[in-house]
Order: sequence, then C-alpha cells, then structure tokens
Amino acid sequence: MRDIRPNTRIAAFGSAGVLVAATLLAGAVTAPTASATSARSGQDREMRGAAIAAERAAEAGIDWQDCPADWGLEKPIQCGYVSVPLDYARPHGKQIKIAVDRIGNTGTKKERQGALVYNPGGPGGSGMRFPRRVTTKAPLWANTAKAYDFVGFDPRGVGRSAPISCVDPQEFVKAPKADPVPDSEADKLAQIKLAREYADGCYERSSEMLPYMTTPNTVRDLDVIRAALGEKKLNFLGVSYGTYIGAVYGTLFPGHVRRMVVDSVVNPSREKIWYEANLDQDVAFEGRWKDWQDWVAANDATFHLGTTRAAVQAKWLELRATAKKNPIGGLVGPAELISFFQSAPYYDSSWIPVATVFSKYVAGDTQALVDAAAPDLTDTVGNASSENGNAVYTAVECADAQWPTSWRTWNRDNTRLHKDHPFMTWANAWMNLPCAYWPTKQQTPVNVKTNKGLPGVLIVQSTRDAATPYEGAVELHQRFKGSRLITEKDAGSHGVTGLVNPCVNERVDAYLLTGKLDTADVTCAPHATPKP
Repeated sequence: MRDIRPNTRIAAFGSAGVLVAATLLAGAVTAPTASATSARSGQDREMRGAAIAAERAAEAGIDWQDCPADWGLEKPIQCGYVSVPLDYARPHGKQIKIAVDRIGNTGTKKERQGALVYNPGGPGGSGMRFPRRVTTKAPLWANTAKAYDFVGFDPRGVGRSAPISCVDPQEFVKAPKADPVPDSEADKLAQIKLAREYADGCYERSSEMLPYMTTPNTVRDLDVIRAALGEKKLNFLGVSYGTYIGAVYGTLFPGHVRRMVVDSVVNPSREKIWYEANLDQDVAFEGRWKDWQDWVAANDATFHLGTTRAAVQAKWLELRATAKKNPIGGLVGPAELISFFQSAPYYDSSWIPVATVFSKYVAGDTQALVDAAAPDLTDTVGNASSENGNAVYTAVECADAQWPTSWRTWNRDNTRLHKDHPFMTWANAWMNLPCAYWPTKQQTPVNVKTNKGLPGVLIVQSTRDAATPYEGAVELHQRFKGSRLITEKDAGSHGVTGLVNPCVNERVDAYLLTGKLDTADVTCAPHATPKP
C-alpha cells in the first residue's frame, strides 16, 4: 500500500496471469476461454523468463560498491544494480537495472542466516533506507541484524530503477489544488478531466514501461534479486503494499521462501484488488480519524481543541472551510490539509505533531500550518521523488487489475460512501480515477493461495489500521495455510513491526531467528498510546 505522499493520499495493492479452471455448468464441462488460455500461456512464458533471468543473475552476482554520495547512504552500506527483463515473456530482450543496497550482518559468520530483503509499501515506496536500521542502531532490529544482511531495493519504476513519470514534478506539487469534495457536477467534470490528462501524461512520458508496471513483475524482479544475492531461498519483510508483494511471491515462488513476515496486510482477494480495496480504506480511515479526535479531546489540556470528538471535528470543519475560501498562506487549501492531516489516522507517531500544528493554528499561529502542509517548491529533488512515487502507485494499481470504466459506478459508490465517511472518500477517488482511463492493458490479479513448498508465514496486523483494514490479514491468513496471525488489538498504527510492543517484537525476532511460529494465533494488547 502506498504510503503518504504530498497532495493526495494512500493505498495500493496487485496483478498477473489468469488461472481459470474448467467450469461445470448444467452438467457439462466448459473449456477454458481463448482469453483465459492466452493469459495462462503468457504467465507460463513469464515464469520461464523469470527462471532464465534468475539463473543469469546468480552467475553475474552484484558488483557492490560504496553508494554514490547523493544517495544519502553512509558506509558501510554498499550499493549495486541487478539487471532484469523489462518483459519477462522476452527474457533476452530489453533489460532494466534495479537498484539494491545492503549492509552485512552484525554478528559472527556462524550467526549469519543470509539476506533479509525489505519492501516498505506503495506501490512506489523505496526500500533503500532499510540498511540504515543498522547504521542508526535501531534497537528493535538489533537481534535480527546479527543474523541477516539487511537488503533494500527500489522496485521497477521507482527512484533509481528505471524511474517513470506522469507529469512535470513542479506541476505535480503546485498548490493550492482543487477541493477534493465536489460541490457540483462541474467540479466532478473538472476532476474527470484531470484524471484523463494524468493517464495520458503517464503514457506520453513512460509508455515503454507502463505495460510492465505490475506487481507480478515486481515479484519476479524480487526473485532475480534473491538469485543475484546468492540466496537459494528468500527471507522477506513486507509492510503495507509490501505484503501484497509477499503474498504474490509466496504464490508464484512458494518453494523459494525461507522466512516471510508481512505487516499491515493488503487484502489479497481478487475481488478487492484494487477498486474495492480503496473503498474499504475510506471506511477504515474514517474510523481511525475518529480515534485520533477522541485522543485529542482527551488531551484538551495540551491542545485546547475541544473536550469531545464533536468539538474537535467542528474545529476541523471550520479550518477546512477557511482554507477553501482563502487558502492559508496562499498555498494550503482543503487538498493540502487532507494530505497533511491524513498522517494522523495513518500513524500514531503523527498524532502529537499533527495535533500540535492544529493547536498552534487555532491559537493564531498560521505559519506553523503553512510550514507543515504547504509544498516546498524549491525542493526539486523531493518533488521529483514525490511525483515518481505517485506515478508508480498509479501505474501499478491501474495495470494490476480491471477498474470500472463507467463514471456512473465511481459516482454512485463514492457519493454513497462520502455521506458517512467524508474524511478521505473523494480525495481517494480522484487519486485512483486515472485507472478508469488507463491507456495500456489491465491484468487479472493473481489468485493468492498456498502452493506446494510454502513454509509458515508470519502475519502481523492491528485491528484498526486505516490504510490496510484488518480483514486483509484475515483473508491472507486463510489463503496461506500454516501461517500464523499476530493481532494487535485495539490499535491502528500502520506498520506494527516498527513499534515497541514486546508481545509482537519478541515473536517477530523468534520467527526470523529460529523459524519458530506459535502453535496458535496470538492476540496482543496495544502498544502504548502517544502521550503529549
């Protein structure tokens, strides 16, 4: 799932070939359709191509060097590239380079268990900062770092891995943007026009890459990385959208999995990828937004925003109306407010910073809000990264699955949801609407399931996660036989393994270090609530 980026919001999840069995209808066996047979044949070619690419990568290895200075990765982290086919159906055709980095295990040679490869989410997120958990001595990962090299990578299309683009970065971040909540049909038509233009821009700027920007191709890239690392089996940690990468990898390459932890799980059901999954997010974000408002109200002595959820909501609506009438500082309108405030229902670590800025604004400090929520138009590197992340998010979600092409469907579903879940619904809709007009072929998601050779997978999830609702973890748990589910009850921060909760942390360590899974699923009490 795509983590937060400027001037929009979240989400994301998967794709690939079709596995259509013969269907029994009225007592007769119906042969697979031509399209189904073609899709299966295409997937077979891609899997053969992946095997060829992995064998080639195993022979070549990775030419590890000190990371370039402008990558921001200090020694002893090393960087390199892995070559993969643009199109796995043509493994000897055009190649692209996937950027990878690593830091060696901190323990002895005897303690080393191989490489632990990480993906933080997205689509569009970079995992290249993962080795910095060692250089910065992140305490939660000290035990795991003794046993594993920490390996990150930029997925295809991201950062330094054949990056794609859909619009000029400075255009992407300019502010203020239109209010996501439409007041009229004219507002909706304007957003439809923007969505069409964005889809067209993706094709104009990145047409060579777009057909191959799918989760299954990222998964095949991951297997090639495994081979290039010299690993016979993969140890993988995936968070958010990274859990969908893990789910598809476990389905396509079950015998290549050694250990897999998936944290904050995308619902892998074909019916959810991706349109329905985004609608589910809208409901979950509203719930977690209310959790944050309750916490702000309980800490009114600090923030002075009201002693009830209703009072805090009233101040939010007042702020929103003010920004709509006259953007704050000329830059912060309702779209920029949502982009900033959404981090509170996303992560507990944002509860205090967001509430503090809100409190300062209500007390008369307008600049604090402008500094926090307005884009920095001088940050050309950061803006290019934000635009690239959004482009990859859109490209992968749009290519992974079929999306409704009728505006009537989008309008009906989002109008209905907005009535009771107004915080994110329309902002989320406009973010994904380019998929209704996508210029390249949309795939059928992989049927995530247990295949022969898949070991036990560890699933970690909080019950009130907004970005990846809890039902996704339950669904993957049911599909991956032998998996174990750790539930953090009555919590909702996105990304549980990065939080201090011994009930979770000790089990993640035990699994990664020994392969041990509990004999049954485990429910943990929530981690500590932020204290202002």
